Amino acid sequence: MKTDITKKIPKRRWGIGALLGVGVLINYIDRIGLSVAAPQIKELFNLTPVELGLLFSAFAWSYSLLQIPVGMVMDRFGPTRVGRWGAFLWGLAATITAFSSGFAGIFAARILLGIAEAPAFPVSAKATGYWFPRNERGMATAIFDAAAKFSNVIGVPLLALTIVTFGWRWGFGLTAVLSFSYFIAFYVLYRDPSADPKLSKEELRYIQDGGASPEGPSEAGALNMLGYLLTKTKIWGLTIGFAAYGYSFYLFLTWLPGYLVQTMHMSILKSAGYAAIPWLVATVADLFVGGWLIDHLISRGKDESLVRKGVLVCGMVLGLAVFGATQTTDPAWAIFWISIALGGLASAAPVGWSLPSLIAPKGGAGTIGGIMNFANNLMGAAAPIVTGMIVGATNSFTNAFMVAGVILLIGIVSFVFVLGKIEAIPDPEPRGAIQPAR
Repeated sequence: MKTDITKKIPKRRWGIGALLGVGVLINYIDRIGLSVAAPQIKELFNLTPVELGLLFSAFAWSYSLLQIPVGMVMDRFGPTRVGRWGAFLWGLAATITAFSSGFAGIFAARILLGIAEAPAFPVSAKATGYWFPRNERGMATAIFDAAAKFSNVIGVPLLALTIVTFGWRWGFGLTAVLSFSYFIAFYVLYRDPSADPKLSKEELRYIQDGGASPEGPSEAGALNMLGYLLTKTKIWGLTIGFAAYGYSFYLFLTWLPGYLVQTMHMSILKSAGYAAIPWLVATVADLFVGGWLIDHLISRGKDESLVRKGVLVCGMVLGLAVFGATQTTDPAWAIFWISIALGGLASAAPVGWSLPSLIAPKGGAGTIGGIMNFANNLMGAAAPIVTGMIVGATNSFTNAFMVAGVILLIGIVSFVFVLGKIEAIPDPEPRGAIQPAR
């Protein structure tokens, strides 16, 4: 009977979920554009390796540093306004890059891109909390998280074909068109549920009765909310665990092709084909395990906290398969172990991104998302540097993968023992509230 009633509920929320997924996909294609265009840009402007490294890192500086402030701003003004401005600035940054005449212009554009894309994941996480009941939060989150993985499968070939055929400026022209198109789509289609004229009363009631996050800012104020959240062990458990995930994710994102070329003695073209396999596995695992399976088990009455933490921890444990890649020189076996590792991490990722809206007090989901993504991206910045230092010193990836495994173990311990039960943190006291005498 419950199933029959659910089937009659309109599905506008899933259109919003797909919209957020497209946004993250374009967001990540924007990010990887410079990597694909780098050889042509380096030759045209006679850039040194140091200058090229500065261009690669410029995005991460502004992106990481703005995670917490952006989360606080979004908790104040909401995902509708912040998401619109962010999407518009993506396109502007790509346009500036396309017309740049040298290092300074591209560097400034990458800084702007980091600023523009800083709200992307927090906006998606907060909007998903508004739009989806708790029993559908797994798949809703997996849609936009899987888009980040899938960008590596389609984004690199698409940009490479454009750049090789028409030149590097056209590559950024393509990302500008995609970004502005998404800005228009988001501006036209996205509203918070209470303000969406196309959302039926039945579906709104279904979303709210299912435990959707309450809309609106916290009465405690942004700075008070940040200070309050930083005193909660649950936040530290989530942040440390997700940072450990980020280290391995960014290691594979930046070094997987180089590992295949150096250790497995592949050509660049062959390594690109092999490298796509783990990312395809990650995309499927993200959607099926981190999304569908979690929602399926919860809908069948399984304990919500136990299911989410089970997938979260098991996914991180599977990430330890990276140790297997240290024990082989066979490319097929190396890809096998790396696919298991990335598939496990991808299963855990949507759980991690669903937690801000699941554990946040009212008006705090954006701030929690900012805190965890700040730590995640700091580790993401460290992973390629530490890996490069280890590989440079040892001429081997073995110790680099070992370090990633040890960091994953720390993350597993944090998720198991520090995060605690997946339940909402109580609301902080409103600003100006009179404290009881003690």
